[in-house]
Amino acid sequence: MPEPVHVRELTADDLDAAWELGRFAFGSDPERPAQTTAVVPGLTRYGAFDGNGRLLGKAVDLSHDQWWSGRAVPAADVAGVAVAPEARGRGVARAMLTALLRGARERGAAVSALYPTVAAPYRACGWEAAGVLRTVDLATAALPRYRPSPDLTVRAGTVTDLPAVADLYERVTRHRNGMLTRRGELFDFFAADGGLPGDGLTLVERDGDLVGYATWQRGRGYGTESVLTVDEALAVTPEAAREIVGVLGSWASVAPTLRLCPLDGDAVSACLPLESARDHQRDLWMHRPVDVARAVSARGWPAHTRGVVDFTLTDALAEWNTGTWRLTVADGTAELARVDGDADLGLDVRGFALLYAGAARAHSVAQAGLLHHSPGVDPAALDLLGAGGPAQLLDYF
Repeated sequence: MPEPVHVRELTADDLDAAWELGRFAFGSDPERPAQTTAVVPGLTRYGAFDGNGRLLGKAVDLSHDQWWSGRAVPAADVAGVAVAPEARGRGVARAMLTALLRGARERGAAVSALYPTVAAPYRACGWEAAGVLRTVDLATAALPRYRPSPDLTVRAGTVTDLPAVADLYERVTRHRNGMLTRRGELFDFFAADGGLPGDGLTLVERDGDLVGYATWQRGRGYGTESVLTVDEALAVTPEAAREIVGVLGSWASVAPTLRLCPLDGDAVSACLPLESARDHQRDLWMHRPVDVARAVSARGWPAHTRGVVDFTLTDALAEWNTGTWRLTVADGTAELARVDGDADLGLDVRGFALLYAGAARAHSVAQAGLLHHSPGVDPAALDLLGAGGPAQLLDYF
């Protein structure tokens, strides 16, 4: 029988061992980034130890906020999960994630996301696949070229423009679901160096107001293998998007490939020839509620959506979520209230994650065995939980 493990928050004295564990798990370079052995605000590290005090596993809770239909929702995004090879398959990760969820709830988190290297252990702990962060390659020469607009100014940005860039990012993302707000002490810590996020920043302005931007990395060389990596390209008008795409297309003679993460349905993606895009990388991400009542009440909801539905929820790791709930949605807000007895609709926490993130409809969740209903009861009543539309992520963590 496996020996029990002890899980606690890591201290500064544990960080060397945690670095070594992560280095072996992820194949990192031996040289350590400074933040791996420093206390970082907004970042909570957990470790699992055996009876002799040896570190067997580690996990990190990132104190993010996520946009959900106009409201910032506190999140516990998970990163850096690693288990020593000799301890794998012995419940170490489950013990750490249980402690992480409890700690995250205590600090006020409502939802959680993570990028798994393997999905099965996280599914066993209540996370479910909800989307994919796609990185695609496009032939730079295939980008459409537009006549420059006389009403717009295109210029190189500097660090003094970064607050305006952050404001435009928020204008694009705050009405979406799942996107990081990029606010808070964790982001402030990593932005403290004051540098540009990449090699270059291209801005598009109208009458002095920022309406589009692209951050990019030039890469090496200028031959057939040269790649221009666009870390981000966003705009709030179609005219600004066309200017951004035109600037990116001008690199065709020295960077034949353009690499970027398209944001579904945004102004820049609407200008790109995505039909010819080739996947460079696909990073699956998973979602989970930390506290279901908080997750429902903290987010925004479509103003036109109204309804009431009862369901019984099962959550093996977060017992505070288990029980029978009544969901009420009206006038752009919602709440979950506990009710007595069992409901005709029974939902696994993974099914809740799929519906909340808009990743599946209730009938599909039922077919996956994550939603059970009494005979003659239509499971589509729980589509109310996914009324906000699909969630997306544009940040990898």
